[in-house]
Amino acid sequence: MGGAAHIRVIIIASLAGLLFGFDTAVIAGVTGALREVFALTPAGLGAMVSSALWGTLLGALVLGRPGDRFGSRNVLRVIGLLYVISAVGCALASNLPVFVFWRFLAGIAIGGSSVLAPVYLAEIAPAARRGALVGLFQMNIVVGILLAYGSNFCVAQLISGGGVWRCKLAIAALPALVFLSLLFTIPQSPRWLALKGQLQDAAASLRRLGSADPHAQLAEYAAAAGVQPTVRPTLSWTAHRRPILLAIGLACFNQLSGINAILYYLGDIFAAAGFSRLSADAQSVAIGATNLLATLLGMALIDRLGRKTLLLLGSVGMAAALAGVALIMANDAARSWLLVLLVGFIACFALSQGAVIWVYLSEIFPTAVRARGQSVGSAAHWLLNAVISGVFPIIAAHSKAAPFAFFAAMMVLQFITVLLFFPETRAVPLEQMADLMRGRGRTTHRSVI
Repeated sequence: MGGAAHIRVIIIASLAGLLFGFDTAVIAGVTGALREVFALTPAGLGAMVSSALWGTLLGALVLGRPGDRFGSRNVLRVIGLLYVISAVGCALASNLPVFVFWRFLAGIAIGGSSVLAPVYLAEIAPAARRGALVGLFQMNIVVGILLAYGSNFCVAQLISGGGVWRCKLAIAALPALVFLSLLFTIPQSPRWLALKGQLQDAAASLRRLGSADPHAQLAEYAAAAGVQPTVRPTLSWTAHRRPILLAIGLACFNQLSGINAILYYLGDIFAAAGFSRLSADAQSVAIGATNLLATLLGMALIDRLGRKTLLLLGSVGMAAALAGVALIMANDAARSWLLVLLVGFIACFALSQGAVIWVYLSEIFPTAVRARGQSVGSAAHWLLNAVISGVFPIIAAHSKAAPFAFFAAMMVLQFITVLLFFPETRAVPLEQMADLMRGRGRTTHRSVI
């Protein structure tokens, strides 16, 4: 399987990440305006920003099961519609409760994307290139973040008045409409169709993905899996303890790096260090560009160095950068180094956790429960995201340095945990992953997709 048709489908599905990133980061450009419009205290600001994240947690928790039942592609269409509706709703919100409702709905879409897009991509990507191809989802998250920062900057330059924040939020509806339209041009996952016993549809899907011999490919799926396609096991602690623990651990460390708290409050962080709003917006674009370049490097390395190596290298770099930021904030000095350290932190995160998380979560569970397993990791990710983003402005108001010191310590703990407990999944076929999770070592079975 391969060729232009295959790559086109992967690119379209990965665009869910662009919406994920745009909706995640666009809020950073409107926190100041929302604080004034809705007269928010630091606690109120944290509650408002985290409202979307509680929706994201719900989306991650509940949309995995429909994904396993109806197929990831079909549920992604519903998610695309939610992105469109929520963007328009936020832009037109007349009061805080209405705004929070629409942000909560946007969160459901983001949470669903974090589960189902990587699952779909993992199921149609060859094992040898799975890291890079599933990594396109993360690359699009980063592109979405950069576009959001760039969009916020441009809108602020072109439009003035009290409605600027509405324009910044409304723009998110445009890429959402494009994504929703393109989803009607891609096939269902052939692995999922084969698992459901829909072999003719699976063969047709494989043809659309460019397979020269769909029936031989279906035979490889069956031989590699070694199970009947109609079996529908449930996700359970007894059968899937290790991948569950790995998913939760990786997801928690992703947020304990402080990445989303920093992205959401980037303007406030620069303001606390004495930078003007215009300067903060411009430097946010620089950070977004760094995020993109480092993510591209991570994608180039993930199938060469492996997931575990990237996580270990990133842990060291993030810990050092965060410790430096904590020192700047504690001493209120050396402000010129703040941008350098934040850029370094973003680069190390994108190269490691950013490149690895959605790939790793989509790999480690069996096909029949992959979306539900992805839900476990995604839910842990978004739960901590909501908690950390909600309390960050409160803690930072009392001590600007404390959050960054905590995040640095967590990255030291991540290094130790990954070194001791995380297996390497590079180039392991999905059907052979269960053996790796049971500690039987890497398989020598030839790569199938």
